Amino acid sequence: MILKNKIILFLKSVRNSAPLSSMPPRSFAIVIFALSLLLGCKIYSFKDVSIDYSKIKTIKIGFIENRASYVNPQLSPQLTDKLQLKIASQTKLIRTNSDDANLVVSGYISDYSVSTAAISAQQASANRLTVSAHITVKNNVDNKTDEFDVSRNYDFSSNLSLQQAEGQLTTTIVSNISDDIFNHIFSNW
Repeated sequence: MILKNKIILFLKSVRNSAPLSSMPPRSFAIVIFALSLLLGCKIYSFKDVSIDYSKIKTIKIGFIENRASYVNPQLSPQLTDKLQLKIASQTKLIRTNSDDANLVVSGYISDYSVSTAAISAQQASANRLTVSAHITVKNNVDNKTDEFDVSRNYDFSSNLSLQQAEGQLTTTIVSNISDDIFNHIFSNW
């Protein structure tokens, strides 16, 4: 809706600055085609955080445990902290430690594994780190529970050990997984 309004304002400003007849026919056709795709097609929508603050005011974010077979000791605390910071900075929700919060978010890291991603000259040339998390969101206002999984793959050179790759990738992993969790909970992606 915001994008639609911006396009309409842009077209009004173009209309006021120069007559449409002075616009080259090809450019005019491209603008009309783009507008018809954006405005007429309901497949894509651009949404910000969608929270009904009249009903949802508080949130409890539990520690995201690491239940994967291989445990990166830094991942759980960093992921929990990043998700808490993201929710605090991008929503108006008040954090609480009460299980009676309007939203209760909990979860665990379910997979943290390495596999071969590419082979060159009959040996591994790239490895893939797969990180998955299982998240549960309990909505105490609507008495609903949503469970979902997020997963990301990260390729790294086979010349690196897992510990070296973790040193390079942990910040990216934490950022991507927390973004995926946030988007699933609040942006209806």
